[in-house]
Amino acid sequence: MKGIKLLLLLTALFTFNLQFAQEEEEELSLDEGPITSQFDFIYKKSGNYRADGKRYEVVRTISLDKLRQNVLDTLSGYNIRASELKATISGHESTISSLNKKLEETTNNLVSVTEEKDSMSFLGIMVSKSTYNGILWTVIGCLLAFLLFFIYKFRNSNILTQEAKTNLSELETEYEDHRRRALEREQKISRQLQDEINRYKKQK
Repeated sequence: MKGIKLLLLLTALFTFNLQFAQEEEEELSLDEGPITSQFDFIYKKSGNYRADGKRYEVVRTISLDKLRQNVLDTLSGYNIRASELKATISGHESTISSLNKKLEETTNNLVSVTEEKDSMSFLGIMVSKSTYNGILWTVIGCLLAFLLFFIYKFRNSNILTQEAKTNLSELETEYEDHRRRALEREQKISRQLQDEINRYKKQK
């Protein structure tokens, strides 16, 4: 009885592992998925043999060309994204410069109004002190409101610029890391291919 249960358990585990391996193999492809999975596909589909106690991998040229094109397409996409982020940063910097200019103009206007607040003449007309003060503080209130608005826009643009710079830095780091790994793998495959060519020539 125990033998039958053990046999059924082993059969179920074997079937599950076989299905899992088939599903995993089906997920790997050179037509879709990240570059890492495409490299896994190349390694999985490559042939291998041993010679002089060393293990060699043989990769189909068409698969290697397809992988190379996929890597170049991915790098091109990263370059486009980096250009877009640089353009965004440039736009934010232009906006910040414009806001700084408006902020300086508003500050100068506020100083000018403050210097003239003791004057009782309004547009060349003498007005009462209460009317004059009311007009003056209304103007100052509007200028302060504009000043706060421009400060808010400036801070918001600065935050967006910093986020864009951070994203660009992260993207550049990821791009460099990916390019380095892709180059290392391509060099490794090229060396292996060259070794095979040399070995084949020696055998002839």
